[in-house]
Amino acid sequence: MIKLRCKKFFRSNSKVVASSNAAAVTGSDAKLGGEIKWELRPGGMLVQKRECAENDGDSIITLRVSTVTQCHHISIQPTSSFGELKMILAMVTGLEPKEQRLLYKGKEREDCEYLHMVGVKDKDKVLLFEDPAIKERKLATSGHVQVIGSTYHTICV
Repeated sequence: MIKLRCKKFFRSNSKVVASSNAAAVTGSDAKLGGEIKWELRPGGMLVQKRECAENDGDSIITLRVSTVTQCHHISIQPTSSFGELKMILAMVTGLEPKEQRLLYKGKEREDCEYLHMVGVKDKDKVLLFEDPAIKERKLATSGHVQVIGSTYHTICV
């Protein structure tokens, strides 16, 4: 059995509190080195930089980008945007960035959205689709329409 003490809310021992606060302040100053480091977030907000050894701003995450037939592993910084990811995928897949549609967690993502703001983590899966409207335009301009293996030619009279 544990015996709990009743806390007094109105009376305090100021000597004990003052000494513990002084110890806490000196400990935090020693940890920070007396200097506060600042960083500018992509949204333009100036915030105090986090001190975390494993999660630096230079970290790289690996994404699994799946198309209908292939799977690519892309290494990118978490502070990159989906537009930058599309540019990397353009080099890998041969599809232009405007022809690509990226889905993450079931939603199509815009080029201006940042990976870390949406919640993309290491080893997450992103789906890549070719834009169906652009695909149809390509087929229409080439003059061929493919329907399940058959090729039809358009004839203008």
